[in-house]
Amino acid sequence: MLGLAVMLSSFSAASQTKLFENDDLVEITLSGNITELFKDRANDSPYREVSLSYKGTDNIVVTIPIKVKTRGHFRKQKGVCKNPPLLLNFSEEASKNTLFEKQDKIKLVTPCQGEKFVVREYLAYKVYNLVTPKSFKVRLVKIVFDDPTAKTPTESQFGFFIEEEEQMAKRNSSTSVDGKIVRPEQTDQNDFLSMAMFEYMIGNTDWSVQYLQNIKLISDKSGKLPSPVPYDFDHAGIVGAPYAKPANELQMSSVRERRYRGYCIQEMNQFTLVIEKFNEKKSEFYNLYKDNPLLDDGYIKSTLRFLDDFYKTINDPKRLKFEFQYPCDVNGTGNVVIKGLKKN
Repeated sequence: MLGLAVMLSSFSAASQTKLFENDDLVEITLSGNITELFKDRANDSPYREVSLSYKGTDNIVVTIPIKVKTRGHFRKQKGVCKNPPLLLNFSEEASKNTLFEKQDKIKLVTPCQGEKFVVREYLAYKVYNLVTPKSFKVRLVKIVFDDPTAKTPTESQFGFFIEEEEQMAKRNSSTSVDGKIVRPEQTDQNDFLSMAMFEYMIGNTDWSVQYLQNIKLISDKSGKLPSPVPYDFDHAGIVGAPYAKPANELQMSSVRERRYRGYCIQEMNQFTLVIEKFNEKKSEFYNLYKDNPLLDDGYIKSTLRFLDDFYKTINDPKRLKFEFQYPCDVNGTGNVVIKGLKKN
């Protein structure tokens, strides 16, 4: 469990390790013309020079010159997010002997419409970390945007770093699979079912393997089928972002309505191992939320109820079959995939 001492401790000498090796909260300051940076909403956003600072050994402030640009698609839109997500570009020389050593380009999720939703999405990543190492590691941060041109100073806000794709793949003795259209059935079944079960559990339908919508593919050298690795969970029901809604073509009422979006599997015994895995991890999942000081009581209670309903479904053979054979229904929306909602 991410307890109070861990979640609220700042970066110190005792925790000066590689960026994603522990869960200590990192406090950073990004200094520069942040106002102009956040105005960059075009597809070809330029890099802007800023400095990143944090307290290192003996509370000595470490400052690193970096380049930053806005990134993403939906959350980059001005009408959606006040602060768009960022991509931080580190030079090898400037980051040497710092917390960010060996980092190249890492994603930073910033508060879009409230920092509480950042924390909730961060926890969704932590849930999937418990399911499989074939997942993106994350590190929670407190960010201060220091802009000397701003009229009023900004307060620190929660955000989180996301592990680089190459590092995630290397950690799993794999490489990224790019430029190839892969159908869900052409991925490793155990890894696919773990991913699809997780997306169903958190109430996320904003993904597809075919069009690599919020999915990365990795493969080892053994010749095995590639494994899907999910990311971007802000549209999940467990996060509850105010802008989140299912695609119209899915004919769903809200993101709190679950929809299994795997491919058609007639033999329900093929789900046995993944159900066993999720049952084994149940207490660990719940412990991420129970008594978490970063979450309000109302959200904790509603989330635990949301998870209770998931476990009732996967442990009830009739409900399980009804939900997880939905992709087999030719009259349903199981043939709709995300990314322009193109059909198979």
